Amino acid sequence: MTENHTSLTTFYKGWDVYQQELGKAIAPLTSEQLALRAAPHLRSISEIATHIIAVRARWFHNLMGEGNEDIASIAEWDRADAPARSAAELVSGLETTWQLIQDALARWTPADLEHIFEGTRNGEEYRLSRQWVLWHVIEHDLHHGGELSFSLGMHGLAAPDL
Repeated sequence: MTENHTSLTTFYKGWDVYQQELGKAIAPLTSEQLALRAAPHLRSISEIATHIIAVRARWFHNLMGEGNEDIASIAEWDRADAPARSAAELVSGLETTWQLIQDALARWTPADLEHIFEGTRNGEEYRLSRQWVLWHVIEHDLHHGGELSFSLGMHGLAAPDL
């Protein structure tokens, strides 16, 4: 008997379009444009992008065990001592982390969303469902994508068509 597997990509449709728009907005930027900020105390365009990328990698690799050591290194991209990334590297990071997400969504079943990750972080115990993690990564992408869009727009640069 064959099991009928419904891909979760169906339920998360639209995130792929958002991903493409982020890449299109970042791809043409120069290093000077990537260094622009909405205000001196806020993240630069590059820092926002690296944060989106690194957070995806941390949740999917560090917590949920997805991906390999290449993903583990991407999880460190937004650390204070990390090197600056070019637009091409940022687009590649977005694509790599998006492929990780797509592969997981294609493999997981609706029942897999109920899996609970338990542990301790900073002395605090946590219990997070895979569904909660997915929603958190989506809302994180959206929040910082909006921040990225605002920063680009205020400097007269093409923002993602979200």
